[in-house]
Amino acid sequence: MGNTLLTIENVSKVYGKTCVLEPIELSMKKSEIIALCGGNGAGKSTIIKMVTGLTRPTTGSILINNLDWNKNRIEYAKQLGYMPDDFHFQQPLSVVEYLLFYASLKKAEKHVKQTLDIVGLTEKSDQLITKLSKGMRQRLLLAQAIVSKPALVLLDEPTNGLDPHWVDSFTEILLSLKQNGQGILFSTHNLSVAEKVADRVLFLKNGAIKEELNFEKDVPRDLSKFYKEVFI
Repeated sequence: MGNTLLTIENVSKVYGKTCVLEPIELSMKKSEIIALCGGNGAGKSTIIKMVTGLTRPTTGSILINNLDWNKNRIEYAKQLGYMPDDFHFQQPLSVVEYLLFYASLKKAEKHVKQTLDIVGLTEKSDQLITKLSKGMRQRLLLAQAIVSKPALVLLDEPTNGLDPHWVDSFTEILLSLKQNGQGILFSTHNLSVAEKVADRVLFLKNGAIKEELNFEKDVPRDLSKFYKEVFI
């Protein structure tokens, strides 16, 4: 357990009579990057939201650093940073005010300036968040997810709306987080990003894991052959 960051055991999700995620098992190490790939409705976001605690599993258990959300929600929450798939904060705050607000929740105000620099928003610090482009919103959402330097970073479709330059920068940021000892679990439609940064890739379709690739075991970094199987 010493090097285990995230443990998912027999976790499933059912809404009414509809099973949106069949039971899954996943063990994630510290300093590991795992990508969840699949089309819409595959179950990627459901997994991310259950790990955050925003959605509760129908069955099974989830532990972060051996902490159970059901038993110690505050300490569990301190372990993670979460980037949702879109921006829903409508208050008239500037970029730096927005990030300071989230940083203050985890007593991480001292990291705000550095984090804005990492995501390339320093020059936009005083701009209202309601005026940001989609790509800039994504970068700000990433900033609030990493500002507290959490053990586990959860990212839901983080590259949506990013131009090619910032997709490349995003991959560099993830690799730097890995070097700092942080684990990253992210969902994506972008197979090229998964190829570049992931240690493992889980392919999901219709609420089930169809395939797992472990690049640490010398599997070629070529995911193109899985495109039709997963997305069509």
